[in-house]
Order: sequence, then C-alpha cells, then structure tokens
Amino acid sequence: MTSDNRIGPPSSGSEREMLRAFLDFHRATLAMKCEGLTDEELRQQSMPPSTLSLLGLVRHMAEVERAWFRRVFEDNDAPMVWSEEIDFQAAYDASASTRAEAFTAWEAEVANSRRIEREAESLDLAGYQPRWAEQVSLRMVMVHVLLEYGRHNGHADFLREGVDGTVGA
Repeated sequence: MTSDNRIGPPSSGSEREMLRAFLDFHRATLAMKCEGLTDEELRQQSMPPSTLSLLGLVRHMAEVERAWFRRVFEDNDAPMVWSEEIDFQAAYDASASTRAEAFTAWEAEVANSRRIEREAESLDLAGYQPRWAEQVSLRMVMVHVLLEYGRHNGHADFLREGVDGTVGA
C-alpha cells in the first residue's frame, strides 16, 4: 500500500454520523488494501482450498451493498451483481474479473447505498429484507453492513500480506 488517505471516524457525534463515518472508513480501508496492485495480484488467492482474493472481496462487498440497501429499500427483486440465485459466494470467484469491473460495480453500489441513507428521514426507516421475509430498519442495515466490512477487512489484511508482505493497518 502506498498511502493511507482514509478519514478516520469522529470520536463523537450523532448515531447516524457515527454509523456513516465508520462505514465510509471501512469502505476506504478495503480500497486501500487493493491500492497499487495489478489485476493478477488482486486475483491472488490465499491458500487452497480457499478461493478468496482481494478482488473477490470487492465483488462480494458490491453484493452486500446491493442486498442490504437496494434490495431492502428500493427493489426487493433487484438481481444480484454476479449471481442468479442470491449466492454471495459466487462473487468470490474473481478468476476472470478485473479491477475495473469489480470496482465499477462496487463503487456504484456504494454510491447507491449512500444515497439511500442520505435520503432517509431517520434510521428508523423500515424496508423489507426478502431473504429474512421481514422488515428491518436502516439502523440495523448500517450496523450489519459495517460488521461485514469489519470482518472482510480482516481477511483483506491477510490477503494483502500474502501479496506483498505488508502488515495490516
């Protein structure tokens, strides 16, 4: 990694400001973990039998953003990006993917998620989660997606170390 341009979350603020800032920090962390790598390096897998790669994580997080923001609050039937059957694991197969393809999809989903959150009157906004067949709040969605990023950024540390020997931030 060549630089750390992330904006750290504030140490105080409203619940919404904190959730938004921590989500953006974790989104920036994933991008930072991929910074400066070629498509081939981004596709490098950890160790068999795992097919996990940094590019696969970016693709997976595009699916997560879509499933938890677009499908819950806008279009319950919106197709997933890389799967016909709502299979989040399908995104991990980045063997034929490129940085341009994965990051374009991920950045579009992040922009859509930010718009949905920004336009919501409150964190109590409810949407229908089709996989669970129940209503969930924007608050719950933001916490869930934040936890997804936290977990997967841990994987990204390990994957980046495998590519260039750096230690995670």
